[in-house]
Amino acid sequence: MIITGRHFQNAYVTRDIGAAVAQFQSQADVRKAIETEVTVKLWTPQGEGEGRQKLAFLWVEDMQYELIQPVSGDVLALYRDALPEGNELKFHHVCNRVDDWTAFEAGLIDSPYPVVLRGGSPGLLEFCYLDTRSWLGHYLEYVWMGPERWAGMGGR
Repeated sequence: MIITGRHFQNAYVTRDIGAAVAQFQSQADVRKAIETEVTVKLWTPQGEGEGRQKLAFLWVEDMQYELIQPVSGDVLALYRDALPEGNELKFHHVCNRVDDWTAFEAGLIDSPYPVVLRGGSPGLLEFCYLDTRSWLGHYLEYVWMGPERWAGMGGR
């Protein structure tokens, strides 16, 4: 099954996360906003590496909007190559949360859509992206996180 889990997030890339967050907060009823800059270890089909990115997680009701500004690292090409020419937002992917990461990963063996990015911290949060652009026009991200991490991210 390619589409599974619970859709909770729409994600966008931008060159100016500060402006994007300000626009969101002026035009949406944001119940929780988390902004951070992180360096993460990631896997891509081209190899492993680190990527630095600015992230904002904005909750409107029970929908999370993730804003991503790639900063540095070759493994961030998935985001950098999708950036708009200006500072506006550009839609990038949707994310579904799954309950059983091991079962989800086992189901990827027969997937016609390749995994193009993986990351996370085992036991805390794990994620991967499937390249479903030929079907849906965008990537599908899947994530597993424990209940404490989910609550800490603003999930209800």
